[in-house]
Amino acid sequence: MRGGALAAVMIISAAGCRRSDPLPMLPRVMLWAWERPEHLTYIDTSAAGVGFLARTIGWPDGRVESRPRYQPLEVPPATAMVAVVRLESRTGPLPDAGAIAEEVSKLAELPRVRAVQIDFDARRSEREWYAELLRRVHMRVPLTITALASWCQRDSWIAGLPVVDAVPMLFRMGAGEPREVREFSVGVCRSSMGVSLDEPVYAAPHGGRVWIFNPRSWTAESYRAAMQVAGRLR
Repeated sequence: MRGGALAAVMIISAAGCRRSDPLPMLPRVMLWAWERPEHLTYIDTSAAGVGFLARTIGWPDGRVESRPRYQPLEVPPATAMVAVVRLESRTGPLPDAGAIAEEVSKLAELPRVRAVQIDFDARRSEREWYAELLRRVHMRVPLTITALASWCQRDSWIAGLPVVDAVPMLFRMGAGEPREVREFSVGVCRSSMGVSLDEPVYAAPHGGRVWIFNPRSWTAESYRAAMQVAGRLR
């Protein structure tokens, strides 16, 4: 996740027909809870769920390091939960895809988890490896991924990946990423979008599921702000 004060979200335009929801067991709004103490006992579970960072996996110098979540997370009992795994590629050769897939697959066994999401900004040289990893993941729950917005517009390599949903990230966008998005051309990207409370969204498709990142710990105030953001994206 490309990791602030709250900022107003301005929607200029949106359009497009979105495909049917591939994750009907989740609410329309999902709050990302990253690696910090998070207390979300005040959320309305009929309106919002939580995608929590459950594990971080890296491979410095080719050695696989898999770290579980260390920080507390409090949510109401009825909360729809998605376990998120962050993959971090920095130095050294890529590890065996099967070894990483095995670590990812374990997340489906966590209690109350309805889906698993992989957060990985795969470089072009890592795409084939990433696709192989996804093919080796075995889930009893749906598998989703985050995606660069450009993947969902002109880099259709993700169209054939074995995932039910890809969440285009409309924040922390690097050079060459599209700044105004009215529709995504890749089908697997047409049901969701990811935004952040500290960055304005100038144009985005309406409808679909909204994943919301908060660079700070969630509070009742920031939760209300998130729900207002989601309301503007209807």
